[in-house]
Amino acid sequence: MPHPKRPSTAGSESYPAGSVLAVLAERPQLDFELEFFGKILAAVPDFADVLRAQACNLTLKGRLQDGLVVDEKLVSVRPTDPTAHYNLACRYAVLKRRDEAIGALRRAVELGYRDVEFIEQDHDLDSIRKDPRFRKLMKQLHGK
Repeated sequence: MPHPKRPSTAGSESYPAGSVLAVLAERPQLDFELEFFGKILAAVPDFADVLRAQACNLTLKGRLQDGLVVDEKLVSVRPTDPTAHYNLACRYAVLKRRDEAIGALRRAVELGYRDVEFIEQDHDLDSIRKDPRFRKLMKQLHGK
């Protein structure tokens, strides 16, 4: 017995026009995930792993303000998660909200975020690199 074809973004020529599978085959994965995760969050708004994935997908889609709402929700759900605070700092920095970015980054470090090399290379933080508070925080992380 032949296996059914799996949907792909390559096209829907193997599915009848208008079928659910044809529609899915034409739909970008990112759009599918945004809708799928959105439905999960509507049912379970505090689902941390889904919040994290949704924030990432919103960023990829260029919906930075929507992603900010999700990142802020994730920090409220996981207040002691250093990575959640780091991601929030990045979001603020990209949106040029420097004071909030520095505050969230400081909180991430207080909670144990220690990937100094990543911080130094992360372009999301470019808008705060010259800020004296950022440089002071980096000196603290380097132990100087």
